[in-house]
Amino acid sequence: MNSLTQDLGRFVADLSLRQVPAEGCAIARTGIADCFGVLIAGSRDPEIALVDRELGHSNGATLASLIPSGARRSPETAALVNGVAAHVLDYDDVSLDGHPSAVLVPAILAQGEASGSSGAEMLTAYVAGYEVWAELLVREPIPLHRKGWHPSAVLGPIAAAAACAKLRGLDATQAATAMAIAASMSSGVVANFGTMTKSFQVGRAAQSGVIAARLAQAGLTASLDALEHPAGLLMALSVDGKAELDRPFDVAQKEWHIVGHGLSIKRYPICYATHRSIDAALDLVTRFDLTPEKVGRIHVSTGKTQMLMLRNSAPQTGLEAKFSMQFAMAAALCARNVGLRELTDDFVRRPEVQAIFPRVSLEGTAATKAGSNFAPADAVEITMIDGATHKSGPVEFAKGSHQRPLSRDELWAKFADCLGAQFPDAKKTRAFENLMMFDRLNGAGDLALAAD
Repeated sequence: MNSLTQDLGRFVADLSLRQVPAEGCAIARTGIADCFGVLIAGSRDPEIALVDRELGHSNGATLASLIPSGARRSPETAALVNGVAAHVLDYDDVSLDGHPSAVLVPAILAQGEASGSSGAEMLTAYVAGYEVWAELLVREPIPLHRKGWHPSAVLGPIAAAAACAKLRGLDATQAATAMAIAASMSSGVVANFGTMTKSFQVGRAAQSGVIAARLAQAGLTASLDALEHPAGLLMALSVDGKAELDRPFDVAQKEWHIVGHGLSIKRYPICYATHRSIDAALDLVTRFDLTPEKVGRIHVSTGKTQMLMLRNSAPQTGLEAKFSMQFAMAAALCARNVGLRELTDDFVRRPEVQAIFPRVSLEGTAATKAGSNFAPADAVEITMIDGATHKSGPVEFAKGSHQRPLSRDELWAKFADCLGAQFPDAKKTRAFENLMMFDRLNGAGDLALAAD
């Protein structure tokens, strides 16, 4: 019988950047650059100081940097804290039913700095982690969100372990062992969306990958069929027993998931389940010059799985608002924007914003787009107090998605906004250019330009 765990271990150990299609390398560079900017924006959140204060330590000779402060921590702690920062704003990229860069980039930067890895080696590790995550995901036909699992937190540790195994130069058996160890570190539930614990789950996934690779290299053993065993990770996540355990993983014939699935870069710092509807609403609001006092009702057609994630119908904080379609529509109408300035407690509690929530109704469909948790399309209908109705029509892809990518200038604009006024424009530009040619860097230290 084929061993998926061991086959993936061989893939990780043998992968070279020369094998990766140019498009795949470009996607990985974009993900790293976008995540780095979002991480810096997120580092200002009070949750980051809380996690670092309670769990941070700097014992040991091998250290890695917090971003952007440069404070030195153990690689495991740096991955944790930077991972929380990368996800705390919910502004990080989306793919594979989760947030691959928010898990992979903090783990790779921490392990890469500790290992003295080059940019090319870290880019290779990113692709290795992405491909492992994708391979596990496509073997489970029922979306993990529907079963209460947070994919980033349950598949992310294995992907991060693969990436860190690559950076540590582990052989095939050691890499498989690292992923098997990480399988016992997988956990995270959708019920914690809208709280600090959601981003903590992502930080823990990054940290778990660093720890698992370290332990595998030190000689900790694990079952080399931990992923595909009838009592292994895939079956534990499957519940209904439909996971594909026996399908061979053939490196010679594999398709590159990073090219097929890509990355979707977020335009709004809010749950991605709202983005198509926000695009639709903003188009209607600007096209017809709609104002809150003239709107009687906003009806959103979306997916039932999306609605499961959007659990807050009347949010009172910026964190709760990130998982609220009602807030997304209110911000689009009241501010004509859904950005970092709107995701604050003060804005969420404004009377005119709160007044919109009861006017928003949702209609969910069980149908899902192929290869996605989401409905085939979202649509918004806004009915005015005078009875006039404005309909968006179906929106299949959000702007910034893999199918409708942002331009380089749009990526730069988001990056510069994330870094904020504390960094001069020249430093922002230098950092962005370095990140967009990531595989040419000597190592993680070259990125200190953005953090000193």
